[in-house]
Amino acid sequence: MSTLSLPPGLARVMAATTLVVLSFSLLNPVLAVRLQTAGASSTAIGLFATLPFVAIAALVPLVPGLFRRIGVGRAYRLGLLLELLACLGYLLTDHFGLWCALGLMAGLGAAAAWNATEALIAHNVPATHRGRLTGLYQTLLGAGMALGPFLPALAGLDAREANALAAACLAVALALALQPAVLHLKAMHDTHAHMGLWSACRLAPSLVWAAVVGGVFEVGLGSVTVAHGSGLGLTLAAAASIAGALGMGSFLLQYPTGWLADRLPVQRLFGIASAGLFASALMLSQAPGWPALFWICAALWGAVGGALYTLSMIRVAHDFAHTSALAGTSAMIAGYTAGGAVGPLVSGWMIDHHGVLGQSGWLALLAASLWWMRPAQPDAGGADDPAPSRG
Repeated sequence: MSTLSLPPGLARVMAATTLVVLSFSLLNPVLAVRLQTAGASSTAIGLFATLPFVAIAALVPLVPGLFRRIGVGRAYRLGLLLELLACLGYLLTDHFGLWCALGLMAGLGAAAAWNATEALIAHNVPATHRGRLTGLYQTLLGAGMALGPFLPALAGLDAREANALAAACLAVALALALQPAVLHLKAMHDTHAHMGLWSACRLAPSLVWAAVVGGVFEVGLGSVTVAHGSGLGLTLAAAASIAGALGMGSFLLQYPTGWLADRLPVQRLFGIASAGLFASALMLSQAPGWPALFWICAALWGAVGGALYTLSMIRVAHDFAHTSALAGTSAMIAGYTAGGAVGPLVSGWMIDHHGVLGQSGWLALLAASLWWMRPAQPDAGGADDPAPSRG
């Protein structure tokens, strides 16, 4: 097997983004519990959790132009700086309106950093290693997502100390990104630099929908579920551990997903994911009588929702290999963030007005829609490797 060679600076970007996800997963449950203990409703908490994703979705169409104007590396650094400033802002105020503004700022920063990382991986990793390296990278993100919610309990942190630790993670990530090699990274072919987001969406609508569903389940349910657990009387550590179960599920399934994507038809994998999410939605309806199901369902949401995102990015790397990886990954991120935005808002409303049964019902419908919209298999049998020699 040939040695995998990556551009200088890409490993630093991957490490820095892993720290960003660790900070995100540590901070969000803490903020949700702070809001819940201050008397905020599930709907308000869901609205706050939605705002960063609204900002990401709003900026994603502008990302290709931003990258062309200032470069991928500079845009990545700017994104990390905005996220760090927002995280520090939560330490300085408890005002809900200001928190909403900071959430929007964090979302703008995440849009730049997230798009940059995914596009760089899709553009620079050889086809022979796409599934496994993408799976490995998503495993690192899953590890960060899994570890973050447990840190308050493991380190004995109160809410403000946890907030400060999240800011420290972002500061280290920004320091990693200051290496000069980061400025020389590319994420698109020059001849396709002007391919737009909407063109990419039209080319791969089923993948975009899979990303939407993945966003709802992997990141759109954590804060509301944690807040619901806190409302049932769980401590900060216990409630945050629900989000930890979600992150642990994501961590465990990412590399296996990438490995399978190098070997099995994409349509089959998306079908299995749909069935897994549908089963988790049905299990959630029984959680009031068996609270342990909250953790079991969260683990399944993280595992399968994360797998959907990974599969979408792997498929995009294949489908957009000779055009613009940036446009393709931007389309997936737009879908994923739309799911991340819709998930907490609809879930908060459902829990407030229809309880766990309403939440279970709408998630089951969403999982079923993935079956009907699952991407078609482009190759006859085997994995989705578009090797030039095939045909």
